[in-house]
Amino acid sequence: MAADVRLFSAPFEPGLEVDRFAAANPDAGGIAAFIGKVRPSGGVEALELTHYEPLTLPGMEALAREVESRWDVSGVLILHRSGLMEPGEPIVLVAAAARHRRDAIEAVDFAMDHLKSDSWFWKREKRADGWHWIEPREQDFADLERWN
Repeated sequence: MAADVRLFSAPFEPGLEVDRFAAANPDAGGIAAFIGKVRPSGGVEALELTHYEPLTLPGMEALAREVESRWDVSGVLILHRSGLMEPGEPIVLVAAAARHRRDAIEAVDFAMDHLKSDSWFWKREKRADGWHWIEPREQDFADLERWN
Protein backbone atom coordinates (compact mmCIF):
# COMPACT_ATOMS: atom_id res chain seq x y z
CA MET A 1 0.00 0.00 0.00
CA ALA A 2 1.31 3.41 -0.92
CA ALA A 3 0.18 6.39 1.06
CA ASP A 4 -1.37 9.31 -0.81
CA VAL A 5 0.51 12.42 0.33
CA ARG A 6 0.06 15.74 -1.45
CA LEU A 7 0.86 19.40 -0.89
CA PHE A 8 -1.46 22.02 -2.44
CA SER A 9 -1.04 25.71 -3.14
CA ALA A 10 -4.71 26.05 -4.16
CA PRO A 11 -7.98 24.97 -2.51
CA PHE A 12 -9.00 21.30 -2.51
CA GLU A 13 -12.34 19.58 -1.88
CA PRO A 14 -12.09 17.47 1.30
CA GLY A 15 -15.39 15.64 0.75
CA LEU A 16 -14.39 14.58 -2.74
CA GLU A 17 -10.96 13.47 -1.50
CA VAL A 18 -12.49 11.38 1.32
CA ASP A 19 -14.92 9.78 -1.14
CA ARG A 20 -12.03 8.86 -3.47
CA PHE A 21 -10.02 7.52 -0.55
CA ALA A 22 -12.95 5.37 0.63
CA ALA A 23 -13.43 4.01 -2.89
CA ALA A 24 -9.72 3.13 -3.06
CA ASN A 25 -10.00 1.19 0.23
CA PRO A 26 -13.14 -0.93 -0.26
CA ASP A 27 -12.08 -3.66 2.18
CA ALA A 28 -11.56 -1.30 5.13
CA GLY A 29 -13.84 -1.85 8.09
CA GLY A 30 -13.54 1.81 8.97
CA ILE A 31 -12.23 5.09 7.69
CA ALA A 32 -11.39 7.98 10.00
CA ALA A 33 -10.81 11.47 8.67
CA PHE A 34 -9.95 14.88 10.07
CA ILE A 35 -10.42 18.12 8.15
CA GLY A 36 -8.75 21.24 9.55
CA LYS A 37 -10.11 24.59 8.37
CA VAL A 38 -9.17 28.24 8.80
CA ARG A 39 -11.15 29.40 11.82
CA PRO A 40 -13.81 31.92 10.84
CA SER A 41 -13.72 33.52 14.29
CA GLY A 42 -11.45 35.54 16.53
CA GLY A 43 -11.10 38.32 13.99
CA VAL A 44 -9.09 36.18 11.58
CA GLU A 45 -9.26 37.68 8.09
CA ALA A 46 -6.72 35.35 6.45
CA LEU A 47 -4.20 32.63 7.22
CA GLU A 48 -0.88 32.18 5.46
CA LEU A 49 1.19 29.01 5.60
CA THR A 50 4.72 28.97 4.27
CA HIS A 51 7.08 26.00 4.23
CA TYR A 52 10.58 24.87 3.36
CA GLU A 53 10.02 23.03 0.09
CA PRO A 54 12.97 20.57 0.21
CA LEU A 55 11.73 19.17 3.54
CA THR A 56 7.96 19.54 3.49
CA LEU A 57 6.73 16.82 1.13
CA PRO A 58 9.49 14.33 2.08
CA GLY A 59 8.64 14.98 5.75
CA MET A 60 4.95 14.40 5.13
CA GLU A 61 5.80 11.17 3.29
CA ALA A 62 7.99 10.01 6.20
CA LEU A 63 5.12 10.76 8.57
CA ALA A 64 2.80 8.59 6.45
CA ARG A 65 5.33 5.74 6.55
CA GLU A 66 5.54 6.04 10.33
CA VAL A 67 1.74 5.86 10.55
CA GLU A 68 1.83 2.71 8.40
CA SER A 69 4.48 1.14 10.64
CA ARG A 70 2.62 1.85 13.90
CA TRP A 71 -0.95 0.87 12.97
CA ASP A 72 -2.60 -1.84 10.91
CA VAL A 73 -3.90 0.49 8.20
CA SER A 74 -4.70 -0.28 4.59
CA GLY A 75 -4.49 3.33 3.47
CA VAL A 76 -3.21 6.73 4.58
CA LEU A 77 -4.13 10.09 3.08
CA ILE A 78 -2.35 13.33 4.04
CA LEU A 79 -3.22 16.50 2.15
CA HIS A 80 -1.98 19.94 3.23
CA ARG A 81 -2.36 23.47 1.89
CA SER A 82 0.17 26.23 1.81
CA GLY A 83 -0.18 29.84 0.78
CA LEU A 84 -2.90 32.35 1.58
CA MET A 85 -6.28 31.05 2.78
CA GLU A 86 -9.55 32.63 3.83
CA PRO A 87 -11.73 31.73 6.85
CA GLY A 88 -13.60 28.48 6.28
CA GLU A 89 -11.16 27.10 3.71
CA PRO A 90 -9.66 23.65 4.36
CA ILE A 91 -6.02 23.56 5.42
CA VAL A 92 -5.42 19.88 6.02
CA LEU A 93 -7.05 16.51 5.49
CA VAL A 94 -5.76 13.36 7.13
CA ALA A 95 -7.54 10.04 6.69
CA ALA A 96 -6.75 6.43 7.48
CA ALA A 97 -8.45 3.22 6.41
CA ALA A 98 -8.19 0.13 8.58
CA ARG A 99 -9.90 -3.15 9.37
CA HIS A 100 -10.79 -1.83 12.82
CA ARG A 101 -11.82 1.69 13.88
CA ARG A 102 -9.26 2.16 16.65
CA ASP A 103 -6.33 1.78 14.23
CA ALA A 104 -7.88 4.30 11.83
CA ILE A 105 -8.75 6.82 14.56
CA GLU A 106 -5.38 6.63 16.31
CA ALA A 107 -3.48 6.84 13.01
CA VAL A 108 -5.27 10.08 12.13
CA ASP A 109 -4.77 11.48 15.63
CA PHE A 110 -1.04 10.69 15.56
CA ALA A 111 -0.55 12.25 12.12
CA MET A 112 -2.43 15.41 13.08
CA ASP A 113 -0.48 15.83 16.32
CA HIS A 114 2.74 15.67 14.31
CA LEU A 115 1.53 18.00 11.57
CA LYS A 116 0.34 20.51 14.18
CA SER A 117 3.50 20.68 16.31
CA ASP A 118 6.37 18.97 14.55
CA SER A 119 6.13 19.95 10.92
CA TRP A 120 7.69 22.11 8.27
CA PHE A 121 5.06 24.86 8.12
CA TRP A 122 5.10 28.41 9.46
CA LYS A 123 1.74 30.00 10.11
CA ARG A 124 0.57 33.55 10.49
CA GLU A 125 -2.88 35.11 10.79
CA LYS A 126 -4.08 38.44 9.49
CA ARG A 127 -6.35 40.33 11.88
CA ALA A 128 -7.56 43.94 11.88
CA ASP A 129 -4.29 45.07 13.49
CA GLY A 130 -2.02 43.24 11.03
CA TRP A 131 -0.19 39.93 10.67
CA HIS A 132 0.67 37.74 13.69
CA TRP A 133 2.89 34.64 13.71
CA ILE A 134 1.19 31.63 15.31
CA GLU A 135 3.26 29.26 17.41
CA PRO A 136 2.17 25.83 18.67
CA ARG A 137 0.46 25.98 22.06
CA GLU A 138 1.60 24.08 25.15
CA GLN A 139 -1.32 21.70 24.60
CA ASP A 140 -0.06 20.96 21.09
CA PHE A 141 3.32 19.88 22.49
CA ALA A 142 1.60 17.80 25.19
CA ASP A 143 -0.50 16.11 22.51
CA LEU A 144 2.66 15.28 20.58
CA GLU A 145 4.53 14.02 23.64
CA ARG A 146 1.92 11.36 24.45
CA TRP A 147 3.04 9.34 21.40
CA ASN A 148 6.59 8.88 22.77
